[in-house]
Amino acid sequence: MKLNLLIASTLLLSFLGSAPAQTGDRPGETQVSLIPAERIPPAPPLAPDEALKRFTIADGFEIQLVAAEPLIVNPVMLRWDAAGRLWVLEMRSFMPDAEGNGEIRQVSQVAILHDDDGDGRMDRKTVFLDNLLMPRAMAFSQNGVLICEPPGLYLYPILPGDKPGPRIVVDSDYAPEAAPLDGKLNVEHAPNGLARGMDNWFYSAKATSRYRLVDEEWKKETTYFKGQWGICQDNFGRLIFNSNSDHFRIEPVASEYLLRNPFHRGADYSVQPLPDQTVWPGRMNPGANRAYNKGFLRENGTMRGFTAASSIVSYRGAHFPPEFLGDVFVPEPAGNLVRRDDVTELNGTLRATNPYAKMQTEFLVSTDEIFRPVNAHMGPDGAVYLVDMYHGIIQHHAHLTSYLRAQSESRGLDKVTQYGRIYRVVHKTRPLDKGPDLSAATPALLVETLNHANGWYRDTAQRLLVDRAPAASIALLKELARSGANHLGRLHALWTLEGLGYADLELLGAVMKRERHGKVLAAAIRLCDPILKTWEQEDALKLILPHRVSPDPDVRLQVALSLSGFDHPDAVAGLVELARDDDRSILRDAVISGMPGREAKFVAALVLDAGFRGRTNGRESLLNDLARCVITGGRRDVIDGLLGIVANPSAPAWQRTALVTGMTPPKIPTSEGLPPARRKRIHLPSQPEALVDLAKISDPALGKALRELDEILAWPGKPGVIPEPPVRPLTVDETALFDAGKRLYGISCGNCHQPHGFGMPGLAPPLADSEWIAGPDARLIRIALHGMTGPVSVLGRKYNMNMPGHKAFNDRQIAGLLTYVRREWDHPHDPVSPAKVAAIRKEIADRDEAWTAKELFEIR
Repeated sequence: MKLNLLIASTLLLSFLGSAPAQTGDRPGETQVSLIPAERIPPAPPLAPDEALKRFTIADGFEIQLVAAEPLIVNPVMLRWDAAGRLWVLEMRSFMPDAEGNGEIRQVSQVAILHDDDGDGRMDRKTVFLDNLLMPRAMAFSQNGVLICEPPGLYLYPILPGDKPGPRIVVDSDYAPEAAPLDGKLNVEHAPNGLARGMDNWFYSAKATSRYRLVDEEWKKETTYFKGQWGICQDNFGRLIFNSNSDHFRIEPVASEYLLRNPFHRGADYSVQPLPDQTVWPGRMNPGANRAYNKGFLRENGTMRGFTAASSIVSYRGAHFPPEFLGDVFVPEPAGNLVRRDDVTELNGTLRATNPYAKMQTEFLVSTDEIFRPVNAHMGPDGAVYLVDMYHGIIQHHAHLTSYLRAQSESRGLDKVTQYGRIYRVVHKTRPLDKGPDLSAATPALLVETLNHANGWYRDTAQRLLVDRAPAASIALLKELARSGANHLGRLHALWTLEGLGYADLELLGAVMKRERHGKVLAAAIRLCDPILKTWEQEDALKLILPHRVSPDPDVRLQVALSLSGFDHPDAVAGLVELARDDDRSILRDAVISGMPGREAKFVAALVLDAGFRGRTNGRESLLNDLARCVITGGRRDVIDGLLGIVANPSAPAWQRTALVTGMTPPKIPTSEGLPPARRKRIHLPSQPEALVDLAKISDPALGKALRELDEILAWPGKPGVIPEPPVRPLTVDETALFDAGKRLYGISCGNCHQPHGFGMPGLAPPLADSEWIAGPDARLIRIALHGMTGPVSVLGRKYNMNMPGHKAFNDRQIAGLLTYVRREWDHPHDPVSPAKVAAIRKEIADRDEAWTAKELFEIR
């Protein structure tokens, strides 16, 4: 036995020493196993019934097998149709070996599973679509099913006999990152999931676009980025998602609101109810991609934190005990576990805890290393369904490290490829949820089902009503919205009417006068937004304004969001009152979100308000943010006007200091290897009279702030101002490159870095004024071709992202894209030539992996 252990240990060290470099390797890393090979248990694939014995689950629950290989292979997500039948999406060619050889075979499927005897275990399958290439998204719509087969998103009508009709192109560019390139794909960084929200839009993870069928045409709109793999909603339609090491995020408001003001960079569009990422696996986890990093594993070999958090689900059924309602379940395939976060909400603030943390365990753990839960779903029966890919290597080859390859090959995990299981978690004593067959339900039954205790039934009934648009449902829906006994039923009725085009002011007014549930009332106010842009705006405003003093934080927040986009004296007065009396940061974001270009006007209203004179941290932050928007907007007349407000001697000193501080861009330390961070100078036509008056003020704090501001202000004749060098005009060909690059940026980079170039907090660093954009074009070309992996510092902030490359673009496209970002947003930098791109592409032709900051600093 000792000899066998010695041989195993020697083999593993040999693998680590000789394994070929993988695309996930980072230069300069030492990838040494921290766990001796003799301590690592073997990981043979287990038969389903044997695998069931390896689970430990929370008291009162059990896990049951629903389906397994050979019936299914490499399942990645589920959906239930209106009849309650289980559909499964199988990514059958995922990682056939450690190199990914054969992954572009068109062998994947979308299939329907049948439980013929009603025992909860599937007996047979009907293949709906075959010969697919790595499909990654699925949802029902319009008597059909939406399927993503990269790069496109398509709608397949469901014909009699469960046959697919001719596909309809919804978006030919839905997931270009996952399309085959040089015989390979990058499946980890492309849109996926596809969930229909309560607002009747389809949302995806790893994406910044949403979709909706409007007048027989598919409409595509920009939204904020939403996680990495999988997406869902809670009972109130708030979108929930995560990323591999950030296991639970939720949007407290519809993120589209926060896209309205490109000058407000500080808004947080999602929150972490549980920032702590600690996990408690049931077995050691040396087979994780970065387990060689010190601190990744505990002394006992278990992972300390999330590293592969996958598709999250919010519990919305009645089968589990009531205290589970609204909790979320998060699969962790690298840790072989499923987390339950106990979610609570108080005064509009969401918090979560791991109720099993004190016992150093999770809701569900397995000692089987090949248990790979990659998705979680709420079933019509109220059970939580787990999609177990049961695949030896869960890391895609595009990011696989030599360490993980050696770990996998030493225990034969690379040979475990054609398996797959679906489980369901049920409560031992409580009855499963039941409901009607909605596929043949009458309009009246569909409306009634909007009151069902299980969210799947409510969502499905809403979808069918909106898709079928039965005239007989309208009166029933309006009655439910006005006076239904169930607040969730009333909420779904409102959104169903919105989807049908019948959320009129008469109905919304009736709801707003009698509704007592904060989230339903907030939805009715939100549905007034389109009406505020019509001839009925005055009537809508009269209905909304009284709710500015609501004791419910959700209602006040929605009033702020709706009024912010409406330039009307009464709306401004209402916003002043809200900002004065509610110190929450999210309310400040809501107030600012809809007023791009009107921030200085709102500052004037705040300064005139007698109730705003008292200083609080929230009020000071609000003035900071508003002034920062004015400076970012760059309109010289508005900046001059804001300085006039600062000079007003009737304003309290704290207000004036807060405004000047907000107007002054911070000094950003220069990073080694990069040009100095650009601190934009504000050019005014002449010296503002307000500055002369301000210079006479003796307040020390204000004086210090003014001296800082003075460093970035310039006007003709100002002493000590060195004129900026003129910017060389672009040639005719360079102008053509710029124009082409602008179009390409909009479809390839703008989703994350945003059209305004300010990026997205926590995800994509800013490009506007970035010291990286000002640096050598040889660095930028490399980043554009192969991408970049973090950590990286941009304008004084750290980003730990994995930006994909665009080597599929030709030399002229790359040159145009880079010429655009080096000249947009008032940048003065030189354009990039296609010849330079071609030369560098040839120089690094053998490279596949993304660049690190350390590598790029070596390039001058």
